[in-house]
Amino acid sequence: MHLVLILVAVIIFIVFATSRLKLNPFITLLLASFLAAFAFGLPLSEIETTIRAGFGNILGYIGLVIVLGTIIGVILERTGAAIVMAETIIKLLGQKFPTLTMSLVGFIVSIPVFCDSGYVILNSLKRSMARTLSVSPVAMTVALSTGLFATHTLVPPTPGPIAAAGNLGLENNLGMVIGIGLIFAIIAALAGLFWASRCKNMTSTELEQAEEAFEEARQHYGELPSAGKAFAPIFVPILLICVGSVASYPTAPLGDGLLYEILNFLGKPLNALLIGLGFALTLLQGKGKLDEFGRHTSKGLEVAAPIILITGAGGAFGAVLAATPLGSYLGDTLSTLGLGVLMPFIVAAALKSAQGSSTVALVTASALVAPLLPQLGLDSDMGRVLTVMAVGAGAMTVSHANDSYFWVVSQFSKMTVATAYKSHTTATLIMGLVTIAAVWLTSLAVL
Repeated sequence: MHLVLILVAVIIFIVFATSRLKLNPFITLLLASFLAAFAFGLPLSEIETTIRAGFGNILGYIGLVIVLGTIIGVILERTGAAIVMAETIIKLLGQKFPTLTMSLVGFIVSIPVFCDSGYVILNSLKRSMARTLSVSPVAMTVALSTGLFATHTLVPPTPGPIAAAGNLGLENNLGMVIGIGLIFAIIAALAGLFWASRCKNMTSTELEQAEEAFEEARQHYGELPSAGKAFAPIFVPILLICVGSVASYPTAPLGDGLLYEILNFLGKPLNALLIGLGFALTLLQGKGKLDEFGRHTSKGLEVAAPIILITGAGGAFGAVLAATPLGSYLGDTLSTLGLGVLMPFIVAAALKSAQGSSTVALVTASALVAPLLPQLGLDSDMGRVLTVMAVGAGAMTVSHANDSYFWVVSQFSKMTVATAYKSHTTATLIMGLVTIAAVWLTSLAVL
């Protein structure tokens, strides 16, 4: 029992340090690693090497993937490609179902672009559609924010899900994570869309403000790229990763000759994202392409650096837990409770609700439960993928006042805090609960 109390105390420390003391999550997780090592009684001679190895091992698998994915996202954001993606979806769907269209726009744009940035980019488009089609701006806000949030927490190459997949040993099986993640992200987005339809009578002052219309905001990007160029940097890597995963199935559906070798090589996440970066370079215009690429790369590295450090610290924390007798003890205890995928969800939801960051919740919860997968009955490829989904569902639950995304959504949409809680926060709660219910039912069927 004392092992569980130590674990609970360490989790409380992480939550308190990040939410109340405002300590950086990287430092918090590093300190938590040492605290856990001392508290669990690891030999002093092994503590430093265990933490170093845990930090290095996870970054060796996933660090470069996070960097390339982030740089691609920055280029898509700053060249106006995200705007083109949004416009293309609207043309395909028309304007008969504005909230559905808005949700789908967010769903696709947030695969490469952070949900905060995606909301800022697409807000003027949302406002313009709400005004033109006389649709409730609050309903459109919830449709957009939940569409963005669904893929942000569940679908690589967004850094949070990538880091969780790496922590859980799925760095070479991202195709399965992407495919299954898209299915559960659709379920989550539909749950958010349902709540958006319930928000039609809520009010905001957004349409009363004389702010720039979408067409005016569009001019900021100058000449926009074609739809093919805009979608290629994200969809080509995803396609390559998925095909590579299919080629690597034990049944060898594509054979084991030269074709397999090529597809397996191209389907490695690092190689696929490097190709995606090549497609992203075609979005750059003018004579100063190299300078522009340098600026975007610098911004991408600036955004990726804290995520990489937090991911590495999460790996160190997980390595410490794996080196303790906690796993076997909890295994004996949890195996009789039948929690399965519910435990990763509960841990991630507690972390998300307490400290605000979905990425920190994804990294920390996945690192914490990784050593416990055998005892939870999740120590298989499908079990690990469903664990990523459960952690992602927890990382949605809930977005409220300690989450920067909450303030981006509420302030750009001119909603009061009370309205934001009733609309956006409630939507993320429904998304998380519906998604974990779907994950749990799936686990009963396939595990």
